[in-house]
Amino acid sequence: MKSLAVIILAAGIGKRLRSKKAKVLHTLAGEPMIRYVVRKAISLAPLKIVVIIGNQAEEVKACISESPKISFVKQKDLLGTANAVQQAEKSLSGFNGTVLILSGDVPLVKEGSLRFLLRDHSERGNDLTFITTVITDPSGYGRVLRDAYSRIIRVIEERDATEEERKIREINTGIYAAEKEFLFRSLKGVKRENVQSEYYITDVIEIAVRGKKRVGAVSAENPVEVMGINTRKELADAERYLRGKKLNDLMLNGVTIIDPSNTYIGPSVSIGRDSIIYPNTFLEGVTSIGEDCVIYPNVRIIDSRLGDGVVVKDSCLIAKGEIGNRATIGPFAQLRPESVIKKGAKIGNFVEVKKSSVGEGSKAMHLSYIGDATIGKGVNIGAGTITCNYDGFSKYPTVIEDEVFVGSDTQFIAPVRIGKGAVIAAGSTITMDVPKDALAMSRVDQVNRKGWALKRKLRVQSSELKVKKRKG
Repeated sequence: MKSLAVIILAAGIGKRLRSKKAKVLHTLAGEPMIRYVVRKAISLAPLKIVVIIGNQAEEVKACISESPKISFVKQKDLLGTANAVQQAEKSLSGFNGTVLILSGDVPLVKEGSLRFLLRDHSERGNDLTFITTVITDPSGYGRVLRDAYSRIIRVIEERDATEEERKIREINTGIYAAEKEFLFRSLKGVKRENVQSEYYITDVIEIAVRGKKRVGAVSAENPVEVMGINTRKELADAERYLRGKKLNDLMLNGVTIIDPSNTYIGPSVSIGRDSIIYPNTFLEGVTSIGEDCVIYPNVRIIDSRLGDGVVVKDSCLIAKGEIGNRATIGPFAQLRPESVIKKGAKIGNFVEVKKSSVGEGSKAMHLSYIGDATIGKGVNIGAGTITCNYDGFSKYPTVIEDEVFVGSDTQFIAPVRIGKGAVIAAGSTITMDVPKDALAMSRVDQVNRKGWALKRKLRVQSSELKVKKRKG
C-alpha cells in the first residue's frame, strides 16, 4: 500500500443543528464527534493528518491537538467541500501517495471499513475510490449515478438532482481515497455551477470519469456507520447506536446491565465481569470499573477508577476519583476531583469529598464535608464533621492520622494535624494540632437553670390570656 495522508473536513457551521456551537464539537457519548474521526485517522498510521478548520477554529484545534502528526489549515471562506480540500495542498507539498478524505461529521465509520477502502483503491490501481451505501430514505445525501453497466457516472447533490434522480437510494458518504497528484489537479477544474454556488468535492468524480481515470466505489454494508450528522435527531440516533453497541459488548463480556434502554455508558468505559449496573446510570469519559461491583440507580461516574467489589449506592456523583477494592459510596454522596477512597472505606449519605484521601477501612457515614484532607486507616468521621479548608484567600490541609475517632459535629480549622489514635469529642471546634492518643474537646461549659422552662411556659400562658381578654 502507498504512503498515506489524511484530510479531515471540520470547518462547517452545521446550520441544520441550529446551534451556536460548531457541528464537529457536538458530543456523542460525552465526546466531541471530531475526536472519533481523528482517532480513526491516527489508527491508520498516516504520514500526515491535515484538519481543515473554520467555524470556531480555535475550539476545534484545542479539542484534537494531541497528535504531532496533526496540522491545521483554516478555510477562510466556506465555499464548499472542494474548496476545503484545496486548502490542504500546501501542507501536503512534500507528500506523494494516497490521500484519504474524511468528514468530521461522520464519526461512526469503522477502522476496518477505511482499511478496506484503501486496500481496494490500491489493489485496483484507482485514481479515486469512495464509499457508498444504500439507505431507505436518502434525503439530504448526494445520489450515485450509474450507467446501464453499473459504471459510475457522477454524484449529484440532492438540491441539484431531478425528481427521478432523487429516487436513487445509493448515496455518497463523503469518504474518499484519491491519488494526491490527481486530486489536486482535478480540484482546479471544479466550478460553482450548482444551486448552492459552492465548490463540490463530488465534482471530482465526474472530472475523473470524463478524463478516463480509474474510479471505483466500495459499499458500506451498515449504513449507520457512514451516516452524516446534520440534525439533532441524527445526533440522537448516533448516540443510541453507540450506546447500544457498547452495552452489547459489555453484556457479552459478563457484565449485567439490568435495563439497557435506560443505561448510558461511554465508549471509553471498561467494566469487569460480574459487575451489575442498574438503570439510569451514566458512566462517562475514561472510566474503569472492576469485577463484582454494583452501581445502583441515578449514579454518574466520570473519568474515574473503581477497584473490585465496589458498591456505589443510589444518586451519587463521582468525578476524576479513585476508589479502592470493596469500598462503599453513598447514597447521595459526591466525590469531587482528586479524591482517593482506599480499600474497604465507606463514604455515606450526604458526604462530600474534595481533593482528599480517605484511608483503608475509614468511614464518614453522614452529612460531612472532607476537603483538602488526608485521612489515615481506621478513622471514624462522625456525622456533621467539616474540614474548614478555605479562609477566603487560600486552601489549607487537614491531616488525620490512623485510628482517630472524630465525634459528631466537629469542625477542623485547617491547617491542623490530628495524631494517631486521638479522640475528638462531639461538638468540638479544633483550631490546633492534637497529639497522639489525646482527647481533644472544645466546648462552652453547659449551664442548667432549674425551673427556667416552667417560668417561660407560665409567661407564655399569661400573655395568651391577656390577648383573649382584649379580643373578648
